[in-house]
Amino acid sequence: MESTFTFGYERYDTLAALPEADRELVAEAGRAAARAHAPYSHFRVGAAARLRSGRILCGANIESEVFPAGLCAERSLLFYAQANFADDPVETLAIASDPSERICTPCGQCRQVLVDVERRQRSPLRVVMSGAGSAVAVASAELLLPFTFKL
Repeated sequence: MESTFTFGYERYDTLAALPEADRELVAEAGRAAARAHAPYSHFRVGAAARLRSGRILCGANIESEVFPAGLCAERSLLFYAQANFADDPVETLAIASDPSERICTPCGQCRQVLVDVERRQRSPLRVVMSGAGSAVAVASAELLLPFTFKL
């Protein structure tokens, strides 16, 4: 039996078309990307998250000479948020990259961690992925990984 999985998402042809709160997060993610340490891939990624309290946290990818010891921007940010603000759920996370020739989407490991965060906090985590002057947003990280790993 064949089944189909479909989902809705928001497409913004320009960053100016984003809601103001998302535009602010994308800008913060862009500033975080500038602080990334990516001497090997030269692909700098930044992430910014708005917590329920309104606090904004940022993270960037960090590469290591001992590959694969580096860490993606999304995971560095989410692990920091869990360690320091566990009682303040992440509502929205934005991702930006430099170079920004296309929309920056999370890797598979980050997608699983995003879903783990949603499950732990028992609320959806909106994800805004930006690049090339445009953006795509999903209402829940689970939409990015429909067949998630569950213990």
